[in-house]
Parts: sequence; C-alpha cells; structure tokens
Amino acid sequence: MWRLLRWLLRVVGLALVALALVVGVAWWQVRTVPDNPNVQFGVTFASKRAADLYGLDPKNVYLAILDDLGARRLRLVAYWDQIEKERGAYDWSLLDFQVEEAGKRNAQVLLATGWRLPGWPECHAPGWAGALAAAERDERVVAFTRAVVERYRSSKAIWAWQVENEPYLGGFGECPGYNADLVDREAKAVRELDDRAIVVTDSGELGRWWRAARRADIFGTTMYRTVWDRRIGYVHYPMGPIFFRIKAWIVKRLTSVKRIIVVELQGEPWGPKQNPELSLEEMAKSMNPEKLRDMVRFERDTGFDEAYFWGAEWWYWMKVKQGKPEMWEEARELFVG
Repeated sequence: MWRLLRWLLRVVGLALVALALVVGVAWWQVRTVPDNPNVQFGVTFASKRAADLYGLDPKNVYLAILDDLGARRLRLVAYWDQIEKERGAYDWSLLDFQVEEAGKRNAQVLLATGWRLPGWPECHAPGWAGALAAAERDERVVAFTRAVVERYRSSKAIWAWQVENEPYLGGFGECPGYNADLVDREAKAVRELDDRAIVVTDSGELGRWWRAARRADIFGTTMYRTVWDRRIGYVHYPMGPIFFRIKAWIVKRLTSVKRIIVVELQGEPWGPKQNPELSLEEMAKSMNPEKLRDMVRFERDTGFDEAYFWGAEWWYWMKVKQGKPEMWEEARELFVG
C-alpha cells in the first residue's frame, strides 16, 4: 500500500515538474516577443444576428460596414439553415451579395462553413435536418460544406475557409448530438476542392487548442475579457496577453500550425440577456468605447497579426436604433482613421 502511494506521489511530482518546465521555457521564449502594432483588424458579419436579433436589414448593415466603417477584412458566415431551408434547394442570394460586394472593394474574406457556426445557438441546422439520424445528418453537413466551396472557390475575395466554429468546445451552445470529429470529414472535402488555407478555431480562454490546431493550416482563437456566467455573474478573465503567447508557443510545437489569428475579438456586451433586452447601463458593464480600446491594446500585446471583431451588428444597432454612435465611431478609427 505504502509502496503504491510513494509511486503515485513520485509520478505526480514528476508530472508537476515537467509541467513547470514547459511553462517556464514557454515564458522565457515569449517574454521578449515584441507587441504587434501593425495588426490587421477586420470584423465578423453575422447576417442572422443582424436580422433576427437586432431587427435590421442585413444588406444595409453589411454595406455600412464596408463603406462607412471601412472594414476590408471580413469573416463571413455560410449559415446552413439560412441557405438550405429545404433539403437540396439552395438559396445563395444573401451570401452571394456579401461575397460579390467584398470583391468589388478588394476586401478579403474568411468564409466560415459547416453546422456549428458563429452566433447563438452555435449549431445552425435547418429544421428538416432534425428528423435525420446522426450519420445521415453528418453526411448532409459534409454535402453542404462541399456545396459552399464549389459555389465560391472562383471568388478571388476569399483567402481562406473556416471549417466549423469552436468544434471542440463542449458544454456551450445548443448542439444536440454534435459530432466534433465531423470537422475531419469537412476539412478533407474542402482540401479536395480547393487549395486555400483551412482555419479551425477554439476558445481562447477555455479551449486546449491542440486538437483544433492539428487539423488546421491556420489556427483561430477567440479573445474575450468580460463575460456573464449565470452562476456567478460578470467575470473578467484574469489572464493577460502572456497567457495567449504561452499557449501559442506550446501549440506551435505540438502541431504543424505556424500562424495563429484571432477570429473573434470581443466588441459587444455579454450580459445576462440578449443585448436588445439590456439597458444601456447594463451593456456598458461588459463593453463600451474604453473597453474596446482595451481590447485593441490587449490583442496587440499578444502578438497575433490579424483579428476579427465580434459585434459590428451591435455597433450599427446602437448607432441607428439607439442614437448612440460612440462604438461605431470608435471602431471606425481603426479602419479609416
């Protein structure tokens, strides 16, 4: 009994020493990495959120993002339930509009496709897919991903494909029976059709990164600072930029990924209810112009060279529906000065 206990203590001790060495080496490696003052900032445009959450015309919001805000790097989303409302019948009109307008302005597009995609409830399956067995449903997801790539691979605006969104983040979103390994089949389908880079993403604060990174050409992390947890209320993540630098150093040595970008940089509130249901004072607790400036400083300190804000639809809603243009104008300074 005592021999077994001593052996267990020795194993645990060695594991802790090994972990301390890895973290120590990573800290030593990244502590002198300079901040990146030349980050390329962009925005995610979530057409469903513009229409369904904020009651806005998504085309108007999108054109404002391009022509008033001045964004030239865009993460667009091919929502499965928006495009294939009926099985086998595709309505590309809204996404065609987004890709074509980006092309007219020489904007660069990261196009996200799959089932689990940006925005609550995270998994965006059309109603008819709910009656399918899991295996058949997954086949339809792969078929949809193939259809998206075939539709847009001729576009010069698209520089990379994002396959699924945070597919290995468990316990978040309404994703019944979600098969996280589905990303392997989708990535294979994309590679068969096009040679542009594949981005796979994970939570910056909660994800382990390596599982997503080993399937990607480019790894994408999220980056949030103030969030709401139903059990304890507002949480301000205590991790500093060095946390992201260490994770990046480790994952680049565990996988073949050489580049990491921020696919989702917090730019809107995260409160106890959906934003339109919150007071202006409540929204300001987790996002306001000063917090946006802090997010920019924080991101630059991580050293990542590209970041897409999450929240452009909220900025526009605040400006045109609430008469509060401060967030829009603050963001606009990053794009047009």
